[in-house]
Amino acid sequence: MSDNVVAPSLVELRQRKSEKWRGFPSDVLPLPVAEMDFPIAEPIKASLRDMIDRSDTGYLGAIPELKESFASFAMRLWGWHLDPNHVRIASDVGVAAVEILRVLIKPGDKVLIDTPVYNNFFNWLNEVKAEIIEVPMRREDLHYTYDLIGIENAYKSGVKVHILCNPQNPTGTVHAKADLQKIADLALEFGVTVISDEIHAPLTYVTEEFHPFLAISDSARRVGITITSASKSFNIAGLKCAIIVSQDERLNDLLATMPMAVHYRASLFGGVASAAAFAHGSSWLTTALGQLDENRRLLDSLIRSRIPAIKYRIPDCSYLAWLDLSALNLGDNPAATLLERGRVALNAGHTYGAPYSQFVRMNFATSPELITDGIERILKAI
Repeated sequence: MSDNVVAPSLVELRQRKSEKWRGFPSDVLPLPVAEMDFPIAEPIKASLRDMIDRSDTGYLGAIPELKESFASFAMRLWGWHLDPNHVRIASDVGVAAVEILRVLIKPGDKVLIDTPVYNNFFNWLNEVKAEIIEVPMRREDLHYTYDLIGIENAYKSGVKVHILCNPQNPTGTVHAKADLQKIADLALEFGVTVISDEIHAPLTYVTEEFHPFLAISDSARRVGITITSASKSFNIAGLKCAIIVSQDERLNDLLATMPMAVHYRASLFGGVASAAAFAHGSSWLTTALGQLDENRRLLDSLIRSRIPAIKYRIPDCSYLAWLDLSALNLGDNPAATLLERGRVALNAGHTYGAPYSQFVRMNFATSPELITDGIERILKAI
């Protein structure tokens, strides 16, 4: 059976019940929420149908098949060897990050993030009452790299935790191995714990090479904790299951102090579906990446031909486009202007860091027709 990654029609999509399709009026084209419009993989559907057919709808308990399937998946994709016993479960990466931070810091401690960065990083840090230290990434055109000198200076100032977005959301950057190695060495030197959010990693395009933080070096394993999920790569965010990995005895002892509810609040459906995704979803993932590759290049072509004033760098991974609209003169909040004038919803750039108010984030994990419609709506609004 061939893998179906063809997005349904707009009429069909508007029948969905997710926030993406219920969060805006019916005349708005919603392209902000990071979920794909593609049908999910058949092995995932089969695992869920089996659960429903057997009325197996209780609470999540032990789920060794998820830990084992993720360990095998990580070895196949990245050559990352990990013990399934080092894998823990949480309901989503946000909950994982917050609960890890609760055992690592106290209110007022400094936590470093590299902006522009996934906007929920700010929410997580506010929830644990951390002092947020921002180190903007170095930018050449729209190519972003870590500011290693800025990171070192922040570490020297007393940062306790550094949360990486690896790969980077919203820029779509796959980080260089040498930069990650330097961060690991600096973290070990200054006693900083690194939490690496790697949720978009399986969506790295074949032209790039993703490096799991914990697979970088002994230094990385001594200071690092990975949080990830099948939710973005296999389009199952609503099923609520994420993964926490540490390969260091000291850090594992700390993670063992998290409440048992961190595991049990995850969904049984999410755990089973994630195990099926990691074990049997690789063919679907490859097909999806092929479609996303076409989509990211279609977007580039449309921008060049229809609105060349927009600056766009084809991302290294995932399905999120980071668009610089500075030349369009759309006011202080271009996303709000585009929503009002063009009836297209995009993520506002300032939510990823204050200096990025002239940017928007656009989801292109949909049909070519809707990508084209999105660009036409932007054109209408300017």
